[in-house]
Amino acid sequence: MATHVTVQDFETQVERASGPVLVDFWADWCGPCRMLAPVLEQLEAERPDIKVCKVDIDREVELAQRFGVMSIPTVVLFENGKEKSRSVGLVPKERLLMLLEG
Repeated sequence: MATHVTVQDFETQVERASGPVLVDFWADWCGPCRMLAPVLEQLEAERPDIKVCKVDIDREVELAQRFGVMSIPTVVLFENGKEKSRSVGLVPKERLLMLLEG
């Protein structure tokens, strides 16, 4: 189950994580976000080396602004505390796997 992250624990959960972290910027009113959620859960189950976190852009406006999230869903891959790549919009699992491959 993805970890819900706030501005208070973003540094601990994402920027200081020991491995790669996929951060899903989403909102509960967003249909494509709800459609992407099971894909991320499946990815998380299949790839225990990847941590999946969720940021509710309505509750965490500061984080959405900090990372320039203009459309949702936006999935950002962080490695060593830095953004490595991102995907915007509803994408298939294969596209998310491509993010992880670099």
